[in-house]
Amino acid sequence: MKEFRLKISTPDGDVFSGDAVFFSVRGTEGDLAVMAGHVPFVTTVKEGRCKVEAPDEADSFSGTVPGGLLTVSHEGVTLICPEFIMS
Repeated sequence: MKEFRLKISTPDGDVFSGDAVFFSVRGTEGDLAVMAGHVPFVTTVKEGRCKVEAPDEADSFSGTVPGGLLTVSHEGVTLICPEFIMS
């Protein structure tokens, strides 16, 4: 799978900044998934699970967020959230 840049940030700092092949989160209109080449958009994020699949499967992880803002652009994907709880 193709890779894209992903950054997950909280007020305490970056939770993740690196390459990913898949990212999923709950948007205001429902669950959504992002892969390389996704059309650019911006949306608010609702409370729910978040999953990151890294190029090396051993580096993949998931967690929960209480909400936030997701930006998808040609340069990469950024999730800004007040908190990220690893699970």
